[in-house]
Amino acid sequence: MTTTTDQSLLAAVQAALRAEHAAVYGYGVVGGRIREGRRDEAKAAYDAHRARRDALRRTVRDLGGDPEESAGAYALPFPVPDSAAAARLAADIEDKVAGVYSDLVRASEGARRREAADALREAAVRAVRWRGSSVAFPGLTERAAAPSASASGSTVTPRT
Repeated sequence: MTTTTDQSLLAAVQAALRAEHAAVYGYGVVGGRIREGRRDEAKAAYDAHRARRDALRRTVRDLGGDPEESAGAYALPFPVPDSAAAARLAADIEDKVAGVYSDLVRASEGARRREAADALREAAVRAVRWRGSSVAFPGLTERAAAPSASASGSTVTPRT
């Protein structure tokens, strides 16, 4: 029997998976526009999001669900013509990923909660590196500015 708690957890994991799909796509754009000196940083973030995405797929299956697939393409929140815009996009991606992981922290417990908290922390640290400044409550502050952020998991949204 599936409980409301199980359903809430699965929904939060699926939201994190959607955010990771969007992050992987977004970092493909970042990597193509970022200046040479930051390409290693973009590649490391891309690899981290791919690893989290793959782990979340396994988690969804472990919870009895079918992992949501990546969209074929995603709409970016703004044009990314140069390195400065690519860095802004990377910070935006990380802010949105942190927001989704804050939901997963709230919905989970034990080891799963620790993993979600680690993912939130990593996204917040990457956002600071890309932006050059921090926010007081990573994963929460951006929601006050953009209430729909958690609905898609990222401002890099699937194209329909």
